[in-house]
This record gives sequence, C-alpha cells and structure tokens, in this order.
Amino acid sequence: MAAYTRSVMFLLSTERNALLRKGCDYTVEPKRYVRGLRRTPVKVLFPESNREAGAPQASQVRKTPKPTPKAPGLKNTVTTPAIIPSNASPVSEQSNVAISKDRIGGLRFETAIPGDKRLARVVSIACSRTFREHQGKILLEGKRLIRDALEAGANPQMVFFSRVERLCELPLDKLKRATLVKVKFEEIKIWSELVAPQGVMAIFSRPDPEKMAFPTARHTVPLSLICDNIRDPGNMGTILRSAAAAGCQGVLLTKGCVDAWEPKVLRAAMGAHFRLPIHSGLDWKEVKGRLPAHTSVHVADNYCGPRSAEEEEEGEDDVREHRQAGVNASKRQPKAGDYGWVSARRGQKSREEYDSDSDSDSDDEAAAGLSLPRVDALLYHQRWAHGPAALVVGGETHGLSLESVALAERTAGRRLQIPMAPGVDSLNSAMAASIILFEGRRQMLDSSEASGREGKAERRLT
Repeated sequence: MAAYTRSVMFLLSTERNALLRKGCDYTVEPKRYVRGLRRTPVKVLFPESNREAGAPQASQVRKTPKPTPKAPGLKNTVTTPAIIPSNASPVSEQSNVAISKDRIGGLRFETAIPGDKRLARVVSIACSRTFREHQGKILLEGKRLIRDALEAGANPQMVFFSRVERLCELPLDKLKRATLVKVKFEEIKIWSELVAPQGVMAIFSRPDPEKMAFPTARHTVPLSLICDNIRDPGNMGTILRSAAAAGCQGVLLTKGCVDAWEPKVLRAAMGAHFRLPIHSGLDWKEVKGRLPAHTSVHVADNYCGPRSAEEEEEGEDDVREHRQAGVNASKRQPKAGDYGWVSARRGQKSREEYDSDSDSDSDDEAAAGLSLPRVDALLYHQRWAHGPAALVVGGETHGLSLESVALAERTAGRRLQIPMAPGVDSLNSAMAASIILFEGRRQMLDSSEASGREGKAERRLT
C-alpha cells in the first residue's frame, strides 16, 4: 500500500511539471521566493572621489530592493536608482529650480554653524532707530514683505531662511548680490516678533524713495499726506496703508514722528512702504519744498467748537444747522481754543487749558504768543480737493503744530472737520486720515471725469 501511494504521488508531480513547462521558459511559483522580497534593500555607496565631486550621499538615494531571483535561463535585471534630493519640495518642482547640497537656482547659500551670531547681531541693529539711521539698514520679515521690497527695487544684503522652500518663494534672480544663510527655525523664532514666524528674514539697505520703482505710480491722484508728530507705530502704519490705498502721490513725515522703518510700522503698513514714496525727518521748510507747485494744504481738525447742554438735547437737524453755523463763523480773530488738534508749542498747554484761557483779551493772547493763523473751517465732504492738495494729520497727544496751520493759511487751505454723534470727543488719527483721504480721492476723480466730459463736448462742437 505504501509503495502504491508513492507511485501515485510521483506521477502527479511529473504531470504538474509538464504542464508548467512551455517552450524554453519556466513559470516559477512565487511562494518559493517570498523570503527574497523581505530582505533589507541595498544601499548604493559611492567612492570618496565621486562624493567630493558632488555625488549624492547614500541618504539622498532611493533604496532599491534586490532583484527577485529568476529561474535558470532568465537574465536578472537591476533598475538604476533614482537620485532624489533630501530637500526637494513641490515648490521647487513646480518652478523648475535646481537644488543641490548648497545651491539653489544657481545661487550659493551657506548653512550657519552652531554659535553663529550673525542673525542676532543684525536683528539687534535693525531694531534700533539709531543704528538704522547710522548704518542705513532695515529688517524685513515674511515672504510677502520681502517680495514687495524686491519688486520695488530695494537692495537686499542678507537673507536668513529656515527651509529651502521658503527661499524658492522669492524672486531668486533679484538675490544674486545678497548673502544667503540657512539657519534653524528655532533661531528665527527667538528673534522674530511674530507669533507665527514664516521662517524667512532679510536685511535691506534703507530704500531711497527717489530711486525706487513703485508699481502703483500710474494710479495716483495729486494728493499728498503730511504726518505731523505721529508717534504711535500702529497709527503710523495704518495711515501709510490708507495713503497707499487712496492713491496718494507721496507721504511726508515731519521731525517728531515715529520712524517709518520701525518693525511695528512695517507690519501695520502691509507693504505700503514699497507702493509710494515716503520722506521722513523733514522740517517745515523742507515740507514746503517737497510739495508740488500750487498745492493747497489742508489740516484735519476734530474740533467744531464747544457743545452746550441745549445742543445735546436738540434733534439731529438742529444740531447740523448749529454745527454748520459754527463752521462758517470765521469773521472774528481765531483763538487757540477754536482748534482741536493745535498746540502753539510742543509740551505747553493742551486744548482744555487753552479753552480755560479763551476769555482773555486778544491783546493778552498776542502778547503771550498764542494768536493763531486764520484758517476757515469746512466739513470734509464739501468741495476742497479741486486741484493739487495736501492733508496734514496730527498726533493724538500733541496735535497739529502751529507751523502746519500757518502753512495752510499761506496756501489758502481749510480746516477739515468730520461731524460726529453727540458725546464723541474725537476719532483715531488713522481713521480720520482714512476718511478724509478717500473723500479727497473721490472729489479728484469726479473732477477729472467732469473735465473729460467737457473736453469731449467741446471737441464735438468744433
């Protein structure tokens, strides 16, 4: 019985082998070679000479498994390993930027070694106004702000980045003269003032507005902004952003204003520094010379005269009539208390102190040097931007300077006022500037459209 069983098993195996064999090829059962597929992949190693010449390291080569053994008569083939840089990214693949160990897009960068203090040193310098002015350097953080600066023609000196992908998001052709340094993200996080740093910081030369190429120059209107003693960085940045959005042709900053290139101002302005020229540190003689010819200077004033208790109880129509009457009442010699944001001398009396002294005679005021120039008041939505114009906005603490009101008097300007609901003392200086600037832009655009229609009508008649 045992012999019969062995003969049957031998016959079945012989028939099975005959069925599997066809031609000169063999069909091999895959289960016999499962152990070969579970082996550790082969690591491709290069000689030292090739490695120095720029050959990829073993960690940069995709590991290729051993070829599966074939049956006798078949040739074993080995697939060439594909070289993949360890720092490759979707950004570099989309932009077709060649990346190697220390090069990107033809630009060479260096990796900061432990203990490198260059980032700490330049950030400390750029955060100090004294060093910014003496060394002529500014600090920009974030890809959007750096890209705006490069497109406007600013000169980069050093760029610190944590990942190659962050550098690929910038125009590499404009970074040829800059020193590129790769640092750890922890280093950037230590020195960044942002809650969520983007991993890229740059040191630029302080831009010269005369040499910059502003992309929005063709959309400007003949309207200038003068900042008088604006000291809050957030207000300054918001004012610059509003001026750029309203299409102002330039911004002039007097002495006493916060530095326009302070990091907080740069963040609040959202790239407005590279959309319109900004001239800072000017005295009032230089301000007059920076303005175009035949420019009328207007001042933003928040004060429309004292409000009585009876006026508070009247209706809106009666209040509007009283306010308009107060605006048009300009026959008498103005006093310091008639102006909302005016201080005759910085550091002296405030508006409330001037109001308490408003009962004194005009001779006493003139002797004390408190008489002010005569500038008529006007509501902001009335006609005032009928030609080249400039708006002066004062700080909320010290207000308008006497020089600004004197310049408005010489150029036939007005005190522009924004009517507010009863009980509201004043607006934020940035908000007031935004309201008046956009109103001035609207009036100028309406004037240009009206003149264009008149010109077309004249040409048709001729």
